[in-house]
Order: sequence, then C-alpha cells, then structure tokens
Amino acid sequence: MTFSLVVRDGERFGVAASSSSPAVFARVAHLKPGIGAAASQNVTDPTLGPRLLHGLTEHGDPARALGDVTQEAHAIEYRQLTVLGRTGSGHAYSGSRTLGTHAVATADGTVAAGNMLCGEHIPGVLLDAYAAASGELEERLMAALKAAIDAGGEEGPVYSAGLAVVADVDWRVTDLRVDWAEDPVDRLAEVLDVWLPQRDDYVRRGLDPSAAPSYGVPGDL
Repeated sequence: MTFSLVVRDGERFGVAASSSSPAVFARVAHLKPGIGAAASQNVTDPTLGPRLLHGLTEHGDPARALGDVTQEAHAIEYRQLTVLGRTGSGHAYSGSRTLGTHAVATADGTVAAGNMLCGEHIPGVLLDAYAAASGELEERLMAALKAAIDAGGEEGPVYSAGLAVVADVDWRVTDLRVDWAEDPVDRLAEVLDVWLPQRDDYVRRGLDPSAAPSYGVPGDL
C-alpha cells in the first residue's frame, strides 16, 4: 500500500514515499552515503533494503544486488523492491503477489514503484514531476510526492509519508516523517519548510560544534 521514489543527484541519494499504512518510512526507505539507496515495500520486509545496500557496497552493481536478493529472500513473491547505485538507471522488482494495481518506472538516476495504486501511471508521474522540479533535492522529492497525490496516488487515502537524503557525511542530512495524518504529504511539506533552512547548520554541528551557529535557546551553544 505504498508508492515511492528513489533518486540519485550527483553524490547525493534521496528517497520519498507515502502509504495508507502508518509510519511507512520507518520500514521502506534505506540509504547509504556514497553507495546508493533502496526501497522495500508492499508486504514489507524491512531487512531487504539493507541487503540490497550490502550488495551495492560489495560490488556496486544494482542489478546484481537485486537479483541476489530476489533469488534468496523468503516469501519474495510478496515483495516490491527498488534499488539505485552510483551510476545508471534504477532497478525494480514486483513479486507475483504484489497487491492491487502496481507498476514501476525507471530512468537514469531514478526509480519509482507503487502498489494498490489508482492506476499504473503513478510511478511515471513521480519520475516526471521530479525531473521537472527545481530547487534542493528535498524540494524536488516533495514536488514528486505532491504530483503523485494530485494524480490520484493510491487507490484509497494515504496516511503517512516521509523523505530522506544522504550526502557527504555518514548520516541522513534530511530524515523527515509524518507517521499518521489525514493529509501526510501536506504535513510533510510543512516540516520540510521548517527543516530545510537549518539543514546545513545541523551538519556543521555534527562536524564542528565550535563553528556551528547558536539558535538562542536556553542551554544552546
């Protein structure tokens, strides 16, 4: 019950997703700085994303990583997976028991997939909206989510959403979630508006606290 977008932008990777299930982003999104990103969804097995990233770390080939996981994983017919490495297009897999109307779309540096969709066009909408958007990577991911919702999204209402980005440090420079709301994509956009102007300052805090700005709250630097 999920649609997702996985992208590469230079040395950065990002994932965005929305679902009718609660807290979708806690289970679906997997990213590793300098290596790649993946999504594990449908009847989700959260262990499959790290397995895809492990394959990318070992040999850098997303098609091989996806092939290894789909050949070895338990109950793979229930899973829908996407994976993207440092070069080339994304790769996707939809098991024979993927739920409802489902589809995938791939292009250089991007891959989208969904299940229980209103129509097979939704992954293509995600890719097209991302490609047409401008601004920070997070803003382009957000634009894609909004476009998918406007195009019909899932067959029923969505209740959770999230987006994350990794860059040149060993943690997610952006990691935002709305775990349960009537309009999670709009709420996620509101959180992003608060977060994005402060994102780089929080990276500085992690790398060099003495150079990081103060936000003027009691007990702050």
